[in-house]
Amino acid sequence: MTEVTTETLYCYVHPTRETTLRCATCERPICVSCAIRTPTGYRCKECVKGQQKIFNTAEWYDYVIGFVVAAVLSGIASFLVTLIGGFGIFGWFIISAGAPTAGVFIAEAVRFVVRRRRARALFLTVAAGVVLGALPTLLSQLVFFDLFGVIFQAIYLFIAVPVVYTRLSGIQLFR
Repeated sequence: MTEVTTETLYCYVHPTRETTLRCATCERPICVSCAIRTPTGYRCKECVKGQQKIFNTAEWYDYVIGFVVAAVLSGIASFLVTLIGGFGIFGWFIISAGAPTAGVFIAEAVRFVVRRRRARALFLTVAAGVVLGALPTLLSQLVFFDLFGVIFQAIYLFIAVPVVYTRLSGIQLFR
């Protein structure tokens, strides 16, 4: 009978913690708190960060272009939301269907102008552009005390901003 000797492994980040896990990419020993579960096995934080940098392809000018396009299109959509306020009870249904549609349209327009480049900061910049684009219309409705206009603008922003962000980032809530 052969005797198997196993070497005790210690986490490379926490040298006092024993472990049996290794990073699937670099083979370094990692403890449970340092391990990040991926579809291909557990990885260390450095390998995951290195992989994420590959997916950030946005250039500096994509932020400016994405912000401007999102702000302009959101300003137009925000103005259209103001017009919907005159439809009474049907306005609620129109805004419920129109806000996600506007969000998809804005996201796809931004994706087209930035040539499908991506980065988390770009998605957040575009979402901020949607909010700032709707701000002038929202402020004008506040000045004129148009309660339904303000409510419709809030509904528009509440629905459109997450739609734009999730559409650009590729987050899937259901598979």
